[in-house]
Amino acid sequence: MSDTNSGDSHTASTEYNNSSSTIGRVAQNSIFERFARAGFIGSGIVHLIIGYIAIRLALGGAGGTADQSGAMAELANKPGGGVALWIGVIAFAAMGLWRLVEAVLGSSSRPDSDSKLSRVFDRIKAFSLAVVYLAFAFSAWGFARGIGKSSSSQSTGFTARLMQSGAGSVALVVGALVIIAVGGYHVYKGASQNFLEDLEGSTSDLVRRLGTIGYIAKGLAIAAIGVLVILAVSQSAPDKSSGLDGALKTLGAQPYGVALLVIAGIGIITYGFYSFAMARSAKM
Repeated sequence: MSDTNSGDSHTASTEYNNSSSTIGRVAQNSIFERFARAGFIGSGIVHLIIGYIAIRLALGGAGGTADQSGAMAELANKPGGGVALWIGVIAFAAMGLWRLVEAVLGSSSRPDSDSKLSRVFDRIKAFSLAVVYLAFAFSAWGFARGIGKSSSSQSTGFTARLMQSGAGSVALVVGALVIIAVGGYHVYKGASQNFLEDLEGSTSDLVRRLGTIGYIAKGLAIAAIGVLVILAVSQSAPDKSSGLDGALKTLGAQPYGVALLVIAGIGIITYGFYSFAMARSAKM
């Protein structure tokens, strides 16, 4: 009986290894890698537009939603925007799939992580990035088809539904704390310049400055989203939880809000430019 179980286990292991090997070969395909790297370019463009919308709002210009859905809506209204969005769907999906492969098989660029805990963290981070890029792909797909929806209104509606129960409110607070932690990690990564470990070859001073400023700015924006979720729960006001758009507009409503919102917009734009550097030099 044990021999039979051993044989079945060996067969299952062999099938898993063969499947993993196939997935790995697909991930290392040069064409697939180019599409995945294009995801960085798409992300950079989205951040540039978000930063532009934030600065425009600060200076009293035309309104808009300062988040990824607002950026894609803005792009959709430009000449050639529909084509750009369809390209974005492919690029974001490729990057999302790439990160999923890393979450399952581990990073090929860091096969010998320092510890098991480090490897687990890398896989969790890869899975989180996969979710982000696949969400970008889904949003771009919606706006390319003319049926895109505001992510801030979706966030508010989701928060309102969860706040209808005690368990939902607890889940929101836990989720908010996770978001704040992610924002804090981005700030730490920028301040410590740990992002340099993600890049291949020598790095110029310009790229280091872009990464430092960009990560810190994005981290503060992410943390602000988590803080707003906690405020929404504590005040039973789901409309306060409206994602990045709400965080930036809340910042603009503070004393010296115009200057703060302009600085935040510049910081997000800086991260957008750093994304272009990642498209060329990120380890994959």
